[in-house]
Amino acid sequence: MVQKIKKQWFLVSLVLVFLAVMIDSSNSLLKIGLVLKGNYGPEIMIFLIFIISGLLIEIDQIQAGIRDVKSTVLALTIILVIAPIAAGLLCLLPLETGVILGLFIVAVMPTTLSSGIVMTGAAGGNMAHALFITILSNFIAIFSIPVILSILLLSLDQQKILVIARGAIIIKLIFLVLFPLMIGIVAKARIFKPGQLGKFKFQILNQWMIIGIVFISVSGTKQVILGSGLTFFYILALVSCFHLMLLGCSFLLVRFFRVEKGRYESIIFMGSQKTLALAVMIQVTYFSEFGTALLVCVIHHIVHLMMDGYLSTKMHQGFLIKK
Repeated sequence: MVQKIKKQWFLVSLVLVFLAVMIDSSNSLLKIGLVLKGNYGPEIMIFLIFIISGLLIEIDQIQAGIRDVKSTVLALTIILVIAPIAAGLLCLLPLETGVILGLFIVAVMPTTLSSGIVMTGAAGGNMAHALFITILSNFIAIFSIPVILSILLLSLDQQKILVIARGAIIIKLIFLVLFPLMIGIVAKARIFKPGQLGKFKFQILNQWMIIGIVFISVSGTKQVILGSGLTFFYILALVSCFHLMLLGCSFLLVRFFRVEKGRYESIIFMGSQKTLALAVMIQVTYFSEFGTALLVCVIHHIVHLMMDGYLSTKMHQGFLIKK
């Protein structure tokens, strides 16, 4: 039991942070979170996350990933096309605006920064290709998020229409994603010696900062979340359905295009997983009045970690897709 908790410490920490803020009757944690939020805490953490991500990138891994064009196209199709369509279909259901916004935000996100790569490797897949998809999708997201999110928002009825400034989002994403990512890549190439970064546990530091971002965001929307009542449970069902739709489409594409074992794992995990850090940043910056949107982002992240953690084990054992 203890070993399982250690392996899933990030998932456990997300749940504990969420619960700690919710049950803190003194609101001491809430006040700390609000101070951090008011002093650019989330933006600073995201900036650092992408610097670290740049430090972790291996150029030869990127080159290896570039060669697998078919798998890359399939993964990007799931990320950029299927996910928004799935969200649009689910939002035909009678849902409140905050929940719809949360699902839209999740749907337009690029792939996750860490867990997908780890799960791809655990399932016996090509981690180099998973890393390449991570880099490419996060770069494309700088330009795709404003466009696709704007299109999705048009599906809201006229009384609920929300307008976002595409140019402002692009500039913010360039500054918080592309710029720090390039700093990390250049720093690794020019400052550090080969293998020198291995002794630093940068990936764990990244995960702690994601937990910090969630803490700040939950603090800012505590009252809204507490007032949501049974909303939590139907959000749980909604995001579970959404993730299952992405996984189902991923398996169908893999089978249809006959992608073999060793290559299809990165398509399945990188295509269906969504980054939490960027989703929270978008929610906090543009839709902070909709606290349930944050709840959707956080619950989806927890759900896909649980689902995909189980899935990666089964795929490694060869139970799901036969060679």
